[in-house]
Amino acid sequence: MPHHALEIMLTRPLTTDELHHAARTWPLAANHDATRLMALMSAKIPDRAAHRLRRRLSTQLPIDVITSYYPDAHGKVLLNVAFPPATRTALKAAARLAGQTPERFVERTLHSALAEHADEEADRLDRELRRLLTHTTPAHLLSAVGHALTRLPEGPTP
Repeated sequence: MPHHALEIMLTRPLTTDELHHAARTWPLAANHDATRLMALMSAKIPDRAAHRLRRRLSTQLPIDVITSYYPDAHGKVLLNVAFPPATRTALKAAARLAGQTPERFVERTLHSALAEHADEEADRLDRELRRLLTHTTPAHLLSAVGHALTRLPEGPTP
């Protein structure tokens, strides 16, 4: 049976004792601030692996989301979220109105929101570039972008 690499995002950082206690139940690797963990779980499919991992660790860890670490052949990443009962009821009702399963409804809603965000970000960048180009030439701007990219910090800047 294949092993699946899963990432666990927590609702808060773990204490050292909590991490050691959970790691005795299942081998885990933590990031620097113990807000994200990695685990391997054997199962035929990633959905099953995530379900098993959540069932095994949910009483010991403040699990928010479990994702597959590697995208599948279609570039998709599994997202395993345990919704509270009221949210689950609302999702089921909305999915029923849309004629979809709750899983498909959430997938399509997330896909749509991410696409909208990407479009908004592309529009924002386009506006900003046009503003910058009112004060310089394309060649100077391209040179400045190249220079800035060679000195990028670890993550995005606000």
